[in-house]
Amino acid sequence: MGQTTAEKIFAAHLRDEPFQGTKVLDIDRVLCHEITTPVAIADLEWRGKDRVFDASKIKAVIDHVTPAKDSKTALQAKILRDWARRHEIKDFFDVGRNGVCHAIFPEKGYIRPGFTAIMGDSHTCTHGAFGAFAAGVGTTDLEVGILKGVCAFREPKTIRVNLNGKLPGGVYAKDVILFVIGQLGVNGATDRVIEFHGPVVETMSMDARMTLCNMAIEAGGTCGICQPDMVTVEYLWPFIGEEYASKAEALADFQNWVADTDAGYDKVLDFDVSALEPQVTYGFKPDCVKSAKEMAGTKVDQVYIGTCTNGRIEDLRQAAAVLKGRTVADSVRGIVSPATPKIFQEALAEGLIQIFMDAGFCVTNPTCGACLGMSNGVLAEGEVCAATSNRNFSGRMGKGGMVHLMSPSTAAATAITGVITDARSF
Repeated sequence: MGQTTAEKIFAAHLRDEPFQGTKVLDIDRVLCHEITTPVAIADLEWRGKDRVFDASKIKAVIDHVTPAKDSKTALQAKILRDWARRHEIKDFFDVGRNGVCHAIFPEKGYIRPGFTAIMGDSHTCTHGAFGAFAAGVGTTDLEVGILKGVCAFREPKTIRVNLNGKLPGGVYAKDVILFVIGQLGVNGATDRVIEFHGPVVETMSMDARMTLCNMAIEAGGTCGICQPDMVTVEYLWPFIGEEYASKAEALADFQNWVADTDAGYDKVLDFDVSALEPQVTYGFKPDCVKSAKEMAGTKVDQVYIGTCTNGRIEDLRQAAAVLKGRTVADSVRGIVSPATPKIFQEALAEGLIQIFMDAGFCVTNPTCGACLGMSNGVLAEGEVCAATSNRNFSGRMGKGGMVHLMSPSTAAATAITGVITDARSF
């Protein structure tokens, strides 16, 4: 029997199997940010093990609260900053050069097909869009990764999701993944990898594939994985051009990580998304999903466009296309946060920032702050936010606040009307 992408990666990175089913893997990238890594740093210092296995394989960023909002967050940033300098971690992105971790690390070319990556952040699964195995881990595993460059996993089974048909106009990757989570349920992929296949995925850009994989965790998945192809090669070419004689050669190499046609899956799901409509969440779980039409008229106080799910240039273009020549409803405050400085610059050059500002949006620096209710857009009790983020848990963006997840297009339309609106009505 053939192998899935995850099985191929596990086999290639296996360092040890101390117990049957527990596999210790070599890690290609240990990713760090200022919320979870300082705890690991402090514990390593306490144990007298303040060192790193390979500074070139560690990438760090200050992104969750940036700039710092108080003394506590300033201390968290300082611990990470001092540690990065102490160990000469070249790829450390401080205030002014920093972006949302799951946007800036792929943007820099740090993730490749066949790689293993860990981070103390649940949405590390985003990086599986490149045909990699990337997982969020706890503090102990992060410490071991920093110190030894390994991490232990029980090899996950894989669910294959075939996305067939052709997406209708005005329907995007965010709508697709919300629909899939609605079908799977929040526990439907627990301890599983979700492998995305089909013509819909094949036509998606890397931005869209990252959106797809970003929310695999919301169905319980360890990682979401897309198959590496020429789209992957084109995205990575600025970083790999000197390693391969041609793009065809790079593609042939990347194809080694594509799942075999006779691979065994825990489950195979087929969805024809040709008639899919824009999706929106309700309630406090990501699998509580309805069409935007069913949610139409639901009042919102804030619209937030950004995050590691939908803060990339493609997302900003989709929102700006709806907002152009229109203004935000008087009852709504709109906030947009491009996910990286590069994306901000591209949006500025394309006139997108002007469109957002003319519409009445507040444009902020790259940050995760509002998404997890820490800064730059926290909700008051009883307030409702239409967000392009990935979690609608109770209190996620502020105690007593309600979050409805949706695509950038739907969020933009909602900002204009002040109530949840299907952007296709424009």
